[in-house]
Parts: sequence; structure tokens; C-alpha cells
Amino acid sequence: MNTVNSTNYKFPNQVSVYKGKVREVYRLENDQVIMIATDRLSAFDVVMPKGIPYKGQILNQIATKMMDATKDIVPNWLEATPDPNVAVGQLCQPFKVEMVIRGYLAGHAAREYKAGKRELCGVALPEGLKENDKLPTPIITPATKAEMGEHDEDISRENILARGIVSEEDYKVLEDYTYKLFKRGSEIAAERGLILVDTKYEFGKNANGEIVLIDEIHTPDSSRYFYAEGYEERQEKGESQKQLSKEFVRQWLISKGFQGKEGQQLPEMTDEYINSISERYIELYENITGETFDKAEIDNIENRIQNNVLAYLNK
Repeated sequence: MNTVNSTNYKFPNQVSVYKGKVREVYRLENDQVIMIATDRLSAFDVVMPKGIPYKGQILNQIATKMMDATKDIVPNWLEATPDPNVAVGQLCQPFKVEMVIRGYLAGHAAREYKAGKRELCGVALPEGLKENDKLPTPIITPATKAEMGEHDEDISRENILARGIVSEEDYKVLEDYTYKLFKRGSEIAAERGLILVDTKYEFGKNANGEIVLIDEIHTPDSSRYFYAEGYEERQEKGESQKQLSKEFVRQWLISKGFQGKEGQQLPEMTDEYINSISERYIELYENITGETFDKAEIDNIENRIQNNVLAYLNK
């Protein structure tokens, strides 16, 4: 299976490279940034040993489309996409928090609620909720931005301000942008017959000191979607919701006794299962965008990426 799991480029005027869980970020002398979406799969903050075919292309292209669809309400870092796996933009200083916003009690929030917690990141949750119920109003539950191999951690607004991670003035902008993006994302999802359940946004400051949206947006890695059709009926019957997110991977790992905790053994993913994940990601792409997925050439992905990026830089 042809996948891009790691890169080692030396672009003209390259200054540094940063490797995150999924993306690799090359910085050039003019503070231009080349962000490559690899085919790595991360769950429970652990990177799986095998890549997923087309995953990087899917994430990059969804994020590109969603940034284009929201740039009228929130500025973003993106300038160009010279390759299906590549985004290019200006260097930003990222805030060290992820702005997680939830419209429904699902995933991590549902697991915490089931464990008896009625407060998440300083936000009170009402009694009597069932998993996947709609919340009275969307809530922001921030997380610290972890380095590779570390876990993101829940953190409250009050703690962020008290520790000086973000200034109060900047945090108000982050909150405002988060609510606006979630509203727009929910509207886009509704047009596709989907419900945007929860998602996360990352922000940074550009050279002008402007706060802008960075990284990915409304992708199946950063977001959870339900199918709108039959949602109410499934809730009434206490059935699981039909999901569009990588939650299916998390649930598979949980069923195999793995949640990223110390001492737990990562289960083996067969080629057959990896191909099924790839097919699910393609399904996610087509449902989220409403477009047919056009598979890029993968005979030699690393050469393709290098050639396309060099052609862009040489313009």
C-alpha cells in the first residue's frame, strides 16, 4: 500500500521542520510554511504504526474547502494548495490550546459524563442527559496542545487565563471565532444531511499580530458528524448514532482493550482493516463535501509532493 508516513525534504531556503501527530510543517526563510498532511492515523493521542491510503489527501482537501467556505467570517493562514497533500501559508505563532466545541454529548464528553462527571473544563452539564443528546447550547471545552507522544488535556477557561496561556483579550477573540465557525460548519453539514456534533479549532497570530485560523477544520479527524436522517428515532430507541468521524477507529481500539493508557498493547491492524479505514475516509470525504473523491496518483507520493511544491516555489 502506497502511503506517506514520514517525509524528509530539503526545500530551498528551508529553516526548520516540525513533525506533529499527522502533519509535518516545513518553515522557509521568508516565514512561508509548507504543511504536509501525511497518511498517519492518530487515536487516543497515539500514532498508529501503519498509514491509511489517501487519508492525508482527504484531510488536506476537506480543510482547504472548509477554510475557503469560512474565510468571510474568520481569517485563516492558507495561501495555496500546490499538491493534494500540501497546504502553503504564512508562519503563525500558534496558541497552545485547542478550542474544542461541542453541540452534543458524544465521544470524550459522553465517557466523562458516564463516569459521573457533571462538569467539563469548568462548564456545568445538566443532569438526565443520554449519550449523543443535543446540549442546551454549544459549549467550549478547551484542551492543551500536546507534543508528539503526549496527551492533550482538558483545561478550563479560568485555568487558561490564570496560567497566562492566552491573554483574556485574545481568548475572547478565540471564543468568538469558535462559535462563528461552529455555526457555519453546522449549516454546511445540514446542507449535506449531516449534524456537526463537535469539533476543534486551532488558532495562531500571523506576522501582523492578527489572530487567524490554522491547521485543519471540519475534517473527520478534528470533527464528529452524525447522519441527520433518523437521529431523533435512534435517540428515542437508545440506539447508536450513525457517525462520520474517526470514532469508529477509537471504538475498534477500545473493543481490543486499547485506549492509549500506560501498559496497554496496541492491537495489530491488518491490511484488510487498513483498507476498510481508507474506504471509510473516502465515504467521509464524499458526504462532508458533497463531491466525488478523486484519488491522486500514489505510485510515488513523496516524489509527487516534492515536484509539486518545487514547481510552486519556483513560480
